[in-house]
Amino acid sequence: MGRPGCRWLVAATAWQGGRVTEPVPDQAAPGLELAGPTDPADWLTLPDVAERLDVSISKVHQMIRDRELLAVRRDGVRRIPADLVANQTVLKHLPGVLNLLADNGYDDEAVLRWLYEPDDTL
Repeated sequence: MGRPGCRWLVAATAWQGGRVTEPVPDQAAPGLELAGPTDPADWLTLPDVAERLDVSISKVHQMIRDRELLAVRRDGVRRIPADLVANQTVLKHLPGVLNLLADNGYDDEAVLRWLYEPDDTL
């Protein structure tokens, strides 16, 4: 499912509160929409997520606004990492992690980098 050493795996299995106090990374350059080396392997579009969770597309948009899901633009389309929607549910601790990072000034691209950046200490 994810890559070993990626933070999202740790966040999904055991809380690492000390890791959240890292400084906020530099914001991505405006218009930069290409996948980077720390991006997830698979993406879902919002309609795909709605189908997988058996909810309306409006509910998916609400979940993104409420920081229950993370969506970023790739190739001009809002997408959600497939790893975050497992077994027809959202990962259990994901909303807490997303809210904590957002409260510390992380935008969606910075949250994505934080979740997927390999960390040799893990």
